[in-house]
Amino acid sequence: MIVKVTENHQELEDAFSIRKTVFIHEQHVPEEEEIDQYDDTAVHFVQYDGPKPIGAGRFRTIDRVGKVERICVLKEHRKTGAGKQIMKKIEGYAKEHGIEKLKLNAQTHAIPFYSGLGYEIISEEFLDAGIPHRTMQKKI
Repeated sequence: MIVKVTENHQELEDAFSIRKTVFIHEQHVPEEEEIDQYDDTAVHFVQYDGPKPIGAGRFRTIDRVGKVERICVLKEHRKTGAGKQIMKKIEGYAKEHGIEKLKLNAQTHAIPFYSGLGYEIISEEFLDAGIPHRTMQKKI
């Protein structure tokens, strides 16, 4: 498996395809909430298992803080280390660009995953697209 920053239209479409499968079809997030105005300026990541896209994520910088967003892996590739690989690639990208702190809004069922990567909860629970979340952060 490899994770890369998208470099062309096909790789970006691969990332969007994974996001649509996981968030829109599986979790029933409305498409207008999933594909948003930040996609035009975010850095997108796509994960491949051979030629097949299996995971994705995006990264933005807001006031010198890295914002990790839209982390997703196809159901059949979960619990294989794929999500961790995506996160490590994004964290490496952030470090290369001088970012020292990362934040993310974790779906509550994913909190143990992010905690295992060193993220700490910094908010109360809130709803995003009807799904319970908590904000987490990590110094890198």
